[in-house]
Amino acid sequence: MTKADWTTIEALPSPRLESLFAEDAARLASFSVDVAGLHFDWSKTHLTADAVAAFTALAKAQDLHGKREALFAGEAVNTSEGRAVTHVAERGEGSEDDVAKARVLHARMRALIDAIEAGALGEIRHVLHVGIGGSALGPDLLIDALGREDSRYEVAIVSNIDGAALEEVFARFDPTATLLVIASKTFTTKETLTNADSVLQWMGEHGVEDAYGRVVALTADPDKAVEWGVDETRVLPFAESVGGRYSLWSSIGFPAALALGWDCFEELLEGAGEMDRHFRQTSLSQNAPVLAAFADLYYTQVRHAETRATFAYDERLRLLPSYLQQLEMESNGKGATIDGEAVGRPTAAITWGGVGTDAQHAVFQLLHQGTHLVPVEFVAVIEPGDTLSEEHHRQLLLNAFAQGAALMKGRPNDDLARSYAGDRPSSTILLEDLDARTLGALIAFYEQRTFVNGVLLGINSFDQFGVELGKEMAKAADAGGQEFDVSTTDLIKRAFG
Repeated sequence: MTKADWTTIEALPSPRLESLFAEDAARLASFSVDVAGLHFDWSKTHLTADAVAAFTALAKAQDLHGKREALFAGEAVNTSEGRAVTHVAERGEGSEDDVAKARVLHARMRALIDAIEAGALGEIRHVLHVGIGGSALGPDLLIDALGREDSRYEVAIVSNIDGAALEEVFARFDPTATLLVIASKTFTTKETLTNADSVLQWMGEHGVEDAYGRVVALTADPDKAVEWGVDETRVLPFAESVGGRYSLWSSIGFPAALALGWDCFEELLEGAGEMDRHFRQTSLSQNAPVLAAFADLYYTQVRHAETRATFAYDERLRLLPSYLQQLEMESNGKGATIDGEAVGRPTAAITWGGVGTDAQHAVFQLLHQGTHLVPVEFVAVIEPGDTLSEEHHRQLLLNAFAQGAALMKGRPNDDLARSYAGDRPSSTILLEDLDARTLGALIAFYEQRTFVNGVLLGINSFDQFGVELGKEMAKAADAGGQEFDVSTTDLIKRAFG
């Protein structure tokens, strides 16, 4: 990128939102997009035609077009690890070879699901999935959002090494009717394998003679899973080029495909593929992931906002903020460019959020009257997810829409404690309905938005070296080979004697 590109962006004006509407009768049409059953509205952000033009120039300087094509072509866009990034192939939009490989692995997964449904592993009523990070967050989001009424198995996703998390599941599940699913890309993740050992011990202690016969492994290293003790017929591989936080489309999505049905899983993939095609084929000025990234960068670079909040006005999407935290902060929480130089400017915003009207009574005080500028994203669904009085859903949606309006408009008052400054930005994503297709499109939107942010910042969104240091030190401490500062040494002594 050139300094001139950023200089132009940093010099963008900061008009009040209400004036932008007053001066442009077509503003809503210019800054809203409809795709794959989703409506996106950025009109209540400070994006302008000049801002879009400035970011488009930056996109050209950063070769967004070329890097987008490289992503879909299966080229090594993960430059620090010399690796392709092929999660798009899982939904049919990558290179021909990568798509073919993904379909073979999907067919293997479906065959195992068919066998389980036919009783090949005995009676299964419960599915206990152990993983961590992307190996847990994706399946958890899918099942919580889509499986509340139609799940064919009771599924628990456990990621925490804290034994209390497993014991809560043990209290509910029948060990003789439980399938253990172990999700680990390398099949060396300490937390996951420790949890898996405890599940096998629990099953054995409660009369399951062949506990290993009730284990399915999801991994990019099948040999490690077989070595650990999983029969190769129950190992579901996925490509090494599919990163953990982008992996729910691969065999990592197995518990969702098992619980929700294969048709549902295929609709999820199709919805994501629809968003991929939109991202790849649509001009930047009407491209949902691109416009979202432009808004993200406007607030981090021009208005110096350090956080961004997402509020799901639908109980079924309560896990979305947690999912986005990993996706965005692990992907773009970087300080070095792809050329190995310091970025020299803010990268990922701190992602946080909550659920609907609960959050209004907890954190919206700061959003309306606090001293921090926080861009807010509202996610809502037109069709209700319940069968109660329509008033429930009507009030839910009215609250979502009114909060965005109030953030923008504000309300002056001579009493400063009762004054609302207004001019607080928000965007809205409105789904027609929450089903597999729209959820797939929504998640793919967030993935591609994250990719665009990384390209425009000149960083690699697909490595995660920052995750490793603390894990390495914990492992060394466990083996007695790590010297710590006096504070950490004292804490270890107090805990373990």
